[in-house]
Amino acid sequence: MCGIVGYIGPKEASGILIEGLRRLEYRGYDSAGVAVLNGAAIELRRSPGKLGLLEELLKKQPVHGTLGLGHTRWATHGRPSEENAHPHTCCQSRIVVVHNGIIENYVELKRRLTAEGHVFKSQTDTEVLAHLVEKAYRGDLAAAVRQALKEVQGSYAIGVLAADSRDGFVAARKDSPLVLGLGDQEMFLASDVPALLPYTRKVIFLENGDVAAISRHQAAITDMDGKPIVREPRTILWDRLMAEKAGYKHFMLKEIHEQEVAVQETFRSRINLEENRVQLEDLIAPEQMKALPKICLVGCGTSHHAALVARFWFEELAGLVCDVEIASEYRYRRSRKEPGTLVVAITQSGETADTLAAMRDSKAKGFPTLALCNAVGSTATREADYSLMTHCGPEIGVASTKAFTGQLTALFLLALYAGQCRGTLNAASLQPLLKALSQLPGAISRAIGQAAQVEKVARKLFRKTNFLYLGRHLNYPIALEGALKLKEISYIHAEGYPAGEMKHGPIALIDENIPVVAVATASAVRDKMLSNMQEVKARGGQVIAVADEGDLEIQKQADFTLFVPAVCEAVAPILTIIPLQLLAYYIAVLRGCDVDQPRNLAKSVTVE
Repeated sequence: MCGIVGYIGPKEASGILIEGLRRLEYRGYDSAGVAVLNGAAIELRRSPGKLGLLEELLKKQPVHGTLGLGHTRWATHGRPSEENAHPHTCCQSRIVVVHNGIIENYVELKRRLTAEGHVFKSQTDTEVLAHLVEKAYRGDLAAAVRQALKEVQGSYAIGVLAADSRDGFVAARKDSPLVLGLGDQEMFLASDVPALLPYTRKVIFLENGDVAAISRHQAAITDMDGKPIVREPRTILWDRLMAEKAGYKHFMLKEIHEQEVAVQETFRSRINLEENRVQLEDLIAPEQMKALPKICLVGCGTSHHAALVARFWFEELAGLVCDVEIASEYRYRRSRKEPGTLVVAITQSGETADTLAAMRDSKAKGFPTLALCNAVGSTATREADYSLMTHCGPEIGVASTKAFTGQLTALFLLALYAGQCRGTLNAASLQPLLKALSQLPGAISRAIGQAAQVEKVARKLFRKTNFLYLGRHLNYPIALEGALKLKEISYIHAEGYPAGEMKHGPIALIDENIPVVAVATASAVRDKMLSNMQEVKARGGQVIAVADEGDLEIQKQADFTLFVPAVCEAVAPILTIIPLQLLAYYIAVLRGCDVDQPRNLAKSVTVE
């Protein structure tokens, strides 16, 4: 949520700030602004709405200078408006702050500062930071920021600029991501890596409690007490083109098409087809995996759905008891876990606030933790005991696609490795599973090749206002994920349900106006799904079936059929989601929705 960009160097700052903010649009926002130091004064340009409105404002009222901060805001305190847009200033407009996160005690701080004579111009929590820094500032901006932040409760990633500090700006973080980009005689700041890719791949990830004084030549990092800290730079392997559309109309469509490669890259170095074994010894030693009493999977949204699929794998393939928890609820339950339970935090960005909180809570209680993540150097990967990376490249579309199939692939590998270590899977039983996994990229490519047929179905259905998605066993979480994709980007109400529960309530909804999407690929419960489809048809409902190629019985019962290649039942969920992603995409496009940046949503939810 929200985006921060900062720059100091020899170039005009405003263009770099706007370009960086554009690359962070996927994070979600409702207003944008920049602050540029021009001589001895800071010039602000802010606008509610999309970034294009800020660009138009800058064309009419340009700002010049080589030092500045930019921000895209996702409203938490105060409605979207010019006065609530970042950057925010102090009373004399000599201190400027951009901020991601939430200041939990801002009401108390604002009341106190107002009593001291400070005048507030917005309804945001962020503005108290500008006034706190103003109050503490005596010529040392980093020292003033440290002093101000000691009064703050909550989460933050901030950039701070002072009118009389031409040498640079200050950044600090706590529970919200912030990355420094190291250039040649120039330095960058961003809340996520894609904003930095056009300029540098050499970065420093700031840690909780870090305060960085950033000049053209260096970033002097200290802790909250001013003690120097050394943070080693890392090199990001993603290139600029990976974060661009490459000719596709939307990032989401590009990322759907990238799933063949994303899945392959995630398993490629982790399986040995000659010896029929999974190679994760560098992650967790076999004896440690063998000794696990239980595994607990924690995630939000799409990551939670991936966990629900994986629960079947861990229980059925590895014989390992598996709990699945919604991260936002995890800390508020007094659940009891056996000592040694492995807690797996599933997060595409590695910065999801609720998932990080669940992981930290587990670690504090002595449980081993594993981050399953797509972002190298993210907070989750730095704080967990172990990290299992997907290799999907940057995912820009807010509605997750390739990150989901990457997560499923990594979880399948982890389940197979657990079974291998625990003796529930030997080379003979692993052989067909690994073969099926290795053949999955080709099957994904064939499924994506059916996009034209999916679009035809979407044209028949895009005016509908309610959908029901049904699945059983491994395909029940796929029904949940398919429904989530539709509601996220098309704003159509959609509900995923276990098909066996249909008669316990949802069947009352079914008539000729509600399409029912049935995930009915070959499985031990296929015939039961066929029965559910017949129940829908008997009540006048339209059935859209996801079925294996050549399944004429399913096709006969359905009004529309989206075919996928027939694959091993165990890996089928990684494939069956593909037509549901495409269906959501085409319906959203036909409805004229903003596919990559749906309203009210952010790519990475970094505040609770």
